[in-house]
Amino acid sequence: MTRISLRPASLVTAVALLLTSALPAAAQVTLPIRMRAFAVNMSNNLTGANGILQIVIDQWSTEKERAGLLQTVPKGQDDLVRALQKQSVKGRINIPGWSGPDPQNYRLGWDLRYAWHEPLEDGGERIVIATDRQMSFREIRNNPRTTDYPFLLIQIHLNKDGKGEGKMAPFTQIRYDKKKNLMEMEIYGTEPVRLNNITSEPK
Repeated sequence: MTRISLRPASLVTAVALLLTSALPAAAQVTLPIRMRAFAVNMSNNLTGANGILQIVIDQWSTEKERAGLLQTVPKGQDDLVRALQKQSVKGRINIPGWSGPDPQNYRLGWDLRYAWHEPLEDGGERIVIATDRQMSFREIRNNPRTTDYPFLLIQIHLNKDGKGEGKMAPFTQIRYDKKKNLMEMEIYGTEPVRLNNITSEPK
């Protein structure tokens, strides 16, 4: 497991490191947009998941939506999942070339509930995406350890030409220790999935 611990000066600061900057960004990327990346799985889970990942973003999360999620973090992971599920759909992610058994519906994909962005100094854009992880009926029924990791997080850096790279944590746990004023983000696996050769185009 890979664990990241943050001891913030305030709750907003801590979660801002996860859900990106605290200030709304000036629009750089024109929506809707379709991005494609070559996903390289270097971890010890999702074996065989290497391939093309497709991400579509139709709208950005609002400052109000983001603030609501920040305020939910101290209530616990379950409340945060439910709050995320109530957000309007911001886009969709899928693996169109997935072959073989597909109990998690990677080929069809699932909705994205949070999408935020900020401009970079080089004229590019940093994009942060979060959603609740789609679980199969079998996973829910058998209740393996992976059910304790309900979030999917993605961070992408695009240059001014709309190309770039990023990372994806497909199994993530977010915990907050009120006594220690400590937020922990744990990834189920040895490291995030690398997103290489990202290209973007109007949807």
